[in-house]
Amino acid sequence: MISLEDVLAARERIRGNVAVTPCPQADWFSEMCGAQIYFKLENLQRTGSFKERGAANKLAQLSAQERARGVVAASAGNHAQGVAYNAQRLGMKSTIVMPETTPLVKVLATKKFGAQVVLHGLSYDDAYTKARALESEHGYVFIHAFDDDAIIAGQGTCALEILEQVPDLDMLVASIGGGGWLGGMAVAIKALKPSVRVVGVESSLIPKMRAALDAGGPVVLPAATTLADGIAVKRAGERTLPLFRKYVDEIVGVDDEEVANAILLLLEREKTVAEGAGAAPAAALLQRKISGLTPRTKVVCAISGGNIDVNIIARIIERGLVKEGRRVMLSLRVADRPGMLAAVLATVAAEKGNVLEVHHNRAFVKGAIGDTEIELTLETKGPEHIESLTAALVAKGYAVVRR
Repeated sequence: MISLEDVLAARERIRGNVAVTPCPQADWFSEMCGAQIYFKLENLQRTGSFKERGAANKLAQLSAQERARGVVAASAGNHAQGVAYNAQRLGMKSTIVMPETTPLVKVLATKKFGAQVVLHGLSYDDAYTKARALESEHGYVFIHAFDDDAIIAGQGTCALEILEQVPDLDMLVASIGGGGWLGGMAVAIKALKPSVRVVGVESSLIPKMRAALDAGGPVVLPAATTLADGIAVKRAGERTLPLFRKYVDEIVGVDDEEVANAILLLLEREKTVAEGAGAAPAAALLQRKISGLTPRTKVVCAISGGNIDVNIIARIIERGLVKEGRRVMLSLRVADRPGMLAAVLATVAAEKGNVLEVHHNRAFVKGAIGDTEIELTLETKGPEHIESLTAALVAKGYAVVRR
């Protein structure tokens, strides 16, 4: 089990090679969550996540002989970039095995740092098995994503910055993958300020750390596809689990809808881009999953990474607009004769609705041959606007169904 001294040594080892990220107060989130919320913005690291810290610490300690062999790692994306960047910086060869489901942005970024990328399997654990096989086959040095003391100590350096930036904090909230990130930070936090409450957040679809604590040891959970792909690990670490037993006070879970909502609000309200795993702690705070918060409680919410595919952002924005009543699809049954569409659109225009899409369905309409179905996708101003627009259409005699 690592100690504070290991984390302090790691900070000196990586100093100058890893950015000290900001930790500003988030006024809007503070108001929404009923506490004083600060964001530790690890998404602003060079590689877009905290993983750079552990990789820099681990690779700095390799011997000349180990560096000559090259390194191999398994990752869903962020550890991959951390290892690839630091290997490139030190003039080492790196091979990274990533799940086939890894977002393209993470694959391309890893290649940009000079790594040979191998896509294998559907989960981190599949990639891990392949990476271990390559280790045996080629003699590479394997760099574990979380279950390694040097990696854990490197990740823990973030907590030293947090304590300097918000010295009177009451709570730290961070996501849980295999446990190296929060485990390392918890060691430093509890050693330097034991009163701080440490809360971990994992995906409710794959709660591997909660399962490990309940079972008394790491257990393998079924694979799950989640928006928080960076923490979709099926098994907690052997070296990280004891840290959670000793230093972590609480673990909560969030689902994908909650994470998506947090991503959208971080983007819209705080101008911060976060990936699923990075937004999970914010989701837990927004959904009031963590008890005991008061307006005086100072909470540091760690935004662990921002490597999210723009296509996913687009989908999240679209779903968020629907949820907030700023986009709606209405289906209307009308007589199939000239002028009916124009009349419908005139009513929509009178109610200040903006038409995004129009679709006519004649062939698949059940009922009278002379009827047609019009589907309208509209940009609206909120739930009340949708209600008034629907009422106006109904008043004109149209049968309206909201999709």
